[in-house]
Parts: sequence; structure tokens; C-alpha cells
Amino acid sequence: MSREAYAPPTLQPQGSNYNTTGTDLQAGPTTQYLCGHCNSKVQLKKGDGIRCKECGHRVLYKERTKRMVQFEAR
Repeated sequence: MSREAYAPPTLQPQGSNYNTTGTDLQAGPTTQYLCGHCNSKVQLKKGDGIRCKECGHRVLYKERTKRMVQFEAR
């Protein structure tokens, strides 16, 4: 393929996922984080900037899972 024939992909979503309102239908679930400075809970989605919405601090800690985790040692 020559350089002149290459066409970069467009940013428009294609296929059946395209929504005319501009919202993304494949927006994943939010993940809960704790701010390292003010200890407030922050919910972030994929692609969001890593910053506390309360104080602007950029160190966030992921909360621990609430389900039981058991490892088998031999």
C-alpha cells in the first residue's frame, strides 16, 4: 500500500452503536476511587481524567473489593 492511498480512520462511530444525541452507548461502568488528599469518594469512567472532583488532587486510590477472595496455597 502506498502512502498516498492510506486514509486515516474517522472519529465518527460506525455501525449500529451510533447514537444521534452524541452520547456513547458503550460507556462502561464507573469505578469507585478514594482521593489521597481529602478522602472523598470519586467515581470515574473509562477515559475520564484522573483528578478529584472536590479538591483537584491527582492521587486516587482504588477501593478494595467487597467480595471474598481466597487463595489456595500448597
